[in-house]
Amino acid sequence: MAKKVKKRKEIKRKLLHKYRLVILNESTFEEKISFKLSRLNVFVTGSLFIAVLIGFTILLIAFTPLREYIPGYSSTRLKRQATELTYKTDSLVNVLNYTNRYLTNVRMVLRGDVENTEVNRDSLFEQFKLDPANVDLTPIREDSLLRAAVALEDKYNLFESNREPGSLVLFTPVSGTITQEYDPEKKHYAVDLVAPEGSPVKSVANGTVIFSEWTAETGYVIIIEHKDGLISAYKHNGSLSKGQGDLVKAGEVVA
Repeated sequence: MAKKVKKRKEIKRKLLHKYRLVILNESTFEEKISFKLSRLNVFVTGSLFIAVLIGFTILLIAFTPLREYIPGYSSTRLKRQATELTYKTDSLVNVLNYTNRYLTNVRMVLRGDVENTEVNRDSLFEQFKLDPANVDLTPIREDSLLRAAVALEDKYNLFESNREPGSLVLFTPVSGTITQEYDPEKKHYAVDLVAPEGSPVKSVANGTVIFSEWTAETGYVIIIEHKDGLISAYKHNGSLSKGQGDLVKAGEVVA
């Protein structure tokens, strides 16, 4: 027991024993600076310095771009770009799926794979039939003002305007002999023409090419979408001069 107490006192004495750190001039041995130190305060001061240094390093890495230089740590710019690419990829996948479904439907229409659903017209008419006795046909003030404005406009209009809805003039695609006419009962939703070899095929109206490829059944096929939902298809062509996405005008050669 006495040995343990003596050993503790010896350790305490060594920790608290004072030392003097003196900095001298090498030539004149003049004392410049001196410090009183002990093993305990050197240990405490060193530990605090190391702790502060570690904390400063952690803060520097966590809140500055220096963390990007650590191996295995991705940069903020790369994360942002990856997020943007993820959103763009998702949008492109949705557009691609929509386009594939659209082209699949167009191919089904061209091949005649669409089933015609018979609808009872009498039941539809009966469903939407209106009883004139229950309809209020008394003209309202807004209707009277509109009629007066239209009458006044027509009275002083020197030129008759063409207001017929749905009027559309189509350009002749090719000159030739009709071999088979349009016949929906036989699922033939087109008009077959025989033209001299090498005759140019022209677009019937302004539009955008939505399909332009070679198929095993009908050879070179080009499909153009026009305004008001009109779609024109040209099959059995010798070659194609327009690609998918091209804009064409009425009468422009497409095949």
